[in-house]
Amino acid sequence: MAIATAPTHRFDEPVLLPISRGQALWTVIKRKPLGMVSAALILLVVLTAIFANVLAPYDPLSAQPEIRLAPPSWAHPFGTDDIGRDVLSRVIYGSRISLWVGLLAVGIGTCVGMVVGLVSGYWEGRLDLVLQRLMDAMMTIPGLILALAIVSVLTPSTTNAMLAIALVIIPGNSRVVRGAVLSAKQNRFVEAAQAIGCKDFRIIATHILPNVTAPILILASIWLGNAILIEASLSFLGVGTQPPTPSWGLMLSSTGRAFMEQAPWLAIFPGLAISLAVFGFNLFGDTLRDAWDPNLRRQG
Repeated sequence: MAIATAPTHRFDEPVLLPISRGQALWTVIKRKPLGMVSAALILLVVLTAIFANVLAPYDPLSAQPEIRLAPPSWAHPFGTDDIGRDVLSRVIYGSRISLWVGLLAVGIGTCVGMVVGLVSGYWEGRLDLVLQRLMDAMMTIPGLILALAIVSVLTPSTTNAMLAIALVIIPGNSRVVRGAVLSAKQNRFVEAAQAIGCKDFRIIATHILPNVTAPILILASIWLGNAILIEASLSFLGVGTQPPTPSWGLMLSSTGRAFMEQAPWLAIFPGLAISLAVFGFNLFGDTLRDAWDPNLRRQG
């Protein structure tokens, strides 16, 4: 007759303890140099946008025709444009437009996509079928083309560009949230909450939503870079931010393209600003994913 033995635990084995998301993120940033670089780039963009009026050496709208198309110098480190405006000041102020549009567009698109995903994943059925087919229809159109079509119907402006970018973000976010909700519904604590008669909205708020915030935040951080790129593209095409407001995409379109051979700095510096901002946000999204992976959020 076999004798049952109780499972034993070796005292020399490390005990894995869960750590907070903030601790996990800081650990990954310290461990991976690229994580630190992405955080530094994002901090640079944010501080530049906040303190633009302090950092900019000149008024971005002030024209000095006598120094038009001046090359980079100590007085004008990024040179001047075709009517004598300081390019460095315009690049600094352009960070405000890019960050503002990116934050609002991603905020609106993430919130609406999250609600659609929660409703579809939790209640399923015909409502899920209708909502997801609508999302599928929107996802069949490339994001930039969809945003361009929306802004073309509306009046070209920064606000309408922001709303168009938000609509582009909604479908993908809703699909990711729906999948996370379907997975979270299989947990025992959700079944227990349903068994004791908890209302659906309370279950969603207290049991489902906290378990799907990680993919939502990761997607939002990645979409920030994409939103900045789409805003720059719309401004470049003339349907986003309108002159004379300084915008990176508008600077590339209005002066950078026209004087690319004669004054290449007009295209180099706005293009470099776009590249660094998009690179920083995309890289930080990868860092969040590495930090908040359930298999990595444990320490010995």
